[in-house]
Amino acid sequence: MHIDLPEKRYYGIGEVAKAFDVNTSLIRFWEKEFEALKPKKNAKGNRKFTLEDIKNLKLIYYLVKERGLTLDGAKTRLKEEKKKTLNNFDLISKLEDIKNNLIKIKDQL
Repeated sequence: MHIDLPEKRYYGIGEVAKAFDVNTSLIRFWEKEFEALKPKKNAKGNRKFTLEDIKNLKLIYYLVKERGLTLDGAKTRLKEEKKKTLNNFDLISKLEDIKNNLIKIKDQL
């Protein structure tokens, strides 16, 4: 999954939801369900997501939406095999980026 976000230190929940093409309520729900997802909140209570939060969201999205795991299954996978899952996810992300770049090059030819 390719997420197109500008390079910033913090992202608002609306930006993140738009990048993942999901509702903001789903991100708030995942925040309550998954310990790995802990965005900072400002004085007003607005969520500010860091790059680490985005990476965790990508992993959760991959496990739940693309792999079709239940929330409990995704939680278990995150807890038991976090390092292995992250390595596999990083590899898949890099390969998808390479694929997207190759498709762009092909279209330009």
